[in-house]
Amino acid sequence: MRFNSFRCFFAGLLLLAGLGFQAQAGLFDSNPFGKDGPLQVDDAFHMDFEQLEPGKVRLLWTIQPDYYLYRDRMEFSSLDGRSEVVGRIDAPSEEKDDPLFGKVQVYHEFAEVELQLASLSTEAVDDRISISYQGCWEGGICYPPVTREISLAGIPSRDIGGVGTPVAGSGTDAGPGDAAGAVAAAAPASAVSYGVGSEPVSEQDRFVGLLRNAGLAVTLGAFFVAGLALSFTPCVFPMIPIISSIIAGHGHRISTARALGLSLVYVLAVAVTYTLAGVFTGLFGANLQAAFQNTWIIAAFSMLFVLLALSMFGFYELQLPSSWQSRLTRASNRRHGGTIIGVAAMGLLSALIVGPCMAAPLAGALIYIGQAGDPVLGGLALFSLSLGMGVPLLLVGASAGKLLPKAGLWMEAVKAAFGVALLLMAIWMLDRIIPTRATMALTALVLIVSAVYMNALDRLPDQSGGWHRLWKGVGLILLVYGLALMVGLFAGSRSLVYPLQGLAGGQTERASLAFSKVTSMDQLQPMLEQAQRSGQPVMLDFFADWCVSCYELEYVTFDDDRVRQALSGFQLIKVDVTANDDAAQRLSREYGVVGPPALLFYDAQGTLKPQLTLIGVIQPEDFLRHLQRLEG
Repeated sequence: MRFNSFRCFFAGLLLLAGLGFQAQAGLFDSNPFGKDGPLQVDDAFHMDFEQLEPGKVRLLWTIQPDYYLYRDRMEFSSLDGRSEVVGRIDAPSEEKDDPLFGKVQVYHEFAEVELQLASLSTEAVDDRISISYQGCWEGGICYPPVTREISLAGIPSRDIGGVGTPVAGSGTDAGPGDAAGAVAAAAPASAVSYGVGSEPVSEQDRFVGLLRNAGLAVTLGAFFVAGLALSFTPCVFPMIPIISSIIAGHGHRISTARALGLSLVYVLAVAVTYTLAGVFTGLFGANLQAAFQNTWIIAAFSMLFVLLALSMFGFYELQLPSSWQSRLTRASNRRHGGTIIGVAAMGLLSALIVGPCMAAPLAGALIYIGQAGDPVLGGLALFSLSLGMGVPLLLVGASAGKLLPKAGLWMEAVKAAFGVALLLMAIWMLDRIIPTRATMALTALVLIVSAVYMNALDRLPDQSGGWHRLWKGVGLILLVYGLALMVGLFAGSRSLVYPLQGLAGGQTERASLAFSKVTSMDQLQPMLEQAQRSGQPVMLDFFADWCVSCYELEYVTFDDDRVRQALSGFQLIKVDVTANDDAAQRLSREYGVVGPPALLFYDAQGTLKPQLTLIGVIQPEDFLRHLQRLEG
């Protein structure tokens, strides 16, 4: 019967996957659900540029299928009048009998143009270059001419050297067979690629570009690797004790294959839930995971962890009436006994409640789904990302089944250890809705009682073996940390990581970064206007009480002395979206934030720099390098 259940489950999964790929032809374009209208111009013709060397730039267009660009409609000029185009190489084009312009030269799939520029003065100059181009859709629509602007630095004069004879006359092709080679050969190995505009795009926008331009296999592979990179973040790590306790609930009777199968069911349930929640968020703009972060749901899920922990301890018959005991035992057996439906249900709830998080790959997929309306490609990317995040869970589940001891006292000790882990998970969940001091007190209580249970205060018998000594050592560590939390609590500390931070004699406690807190646009707008008048750059920190990564950002990145110094001249504003109400959702929509944590920056002139947006946790060193881009 169990084998048949596994077979039905995976047959259904394969059927769903087959239906998804069957729909690929109609849904993998940017106009799903049978919409035949043309793309937005920037989606149809995506432009980048590379400054190969001072005075030399390569322009590149990625052109979507069924679209084309006119070669002779490409025009280039100086906006500031400081330089001129002295040479141009066009990649080979195709002849087309166009109903609008007759026989013309066009580009399909991609276009490249290399420009040589020279300063009009005797010195090297910086200049802004205007680039105009026009294209059409094979479906019968031609776009109006589009103008884009790029900034180039250090354009040399003809007299300085480095600007030689024009490489080609304006508007001419290099001969077929050598044009593409000439363009490619002109780029040095150290050429730096830029997006349109003078600054690189943000990290999440790189993932949006990957979804738009890369092949399916490359896209899914990249998102799987990104999921692996996220696998030990707060998005995934809290799920490890859950899957471990599910396997441990079986005791020594479970085989490695069965443990791996149950772990796979759990991971697939988490992955499917992340995928559906992500597609829902991208299409409808409502964060399903955020909607589950309310007091009642979190409290109920924390209580479930407590009940499961008590079942691990075997306390039901001692604590509860027989009628309640039988119900809870059946519920516990269904969860821990490992039925497919029970494990899948726990995976679904874990994805929605335990680990809501945001990172650049996830944000990129959600932005792509929302902008392009393509739920299939975006959903497959999210599914691949989730599978990558689930690899450690598979390893933990399989190894738990392999490493569980045989029946005996050790088995009871292992189950008790998992029970403690579930209690700590319950406290960790409650931390989102209760004061930090209450979290510290509960954590200290669990650790101290656990240490006593592990005989941390008892003398070891003379004949004790290595395992008993290790067990006592772990108990002593838990006891010391629990006591430190209790002492720090009474001393006024608010940190689980540094409970004794305020007790260092003679040292003054460092002040936290001074964030102003807002919950609506009406509160935010005056602060932005004031910062602009005073010429002060601004950092917006999108934050929520239920966002674990937000606390990691606060306690790791913002607690670094170098980061504090670098942000000393900023107006720091914490945008609190905990409530997920209309005001919070409006703030998120206004800035294109799909979930916290997210950091956005205004320069000293009051201009928002969307290409510098940060999603997820960033280490102090990387954050400092990121700030240098704003200053530059």
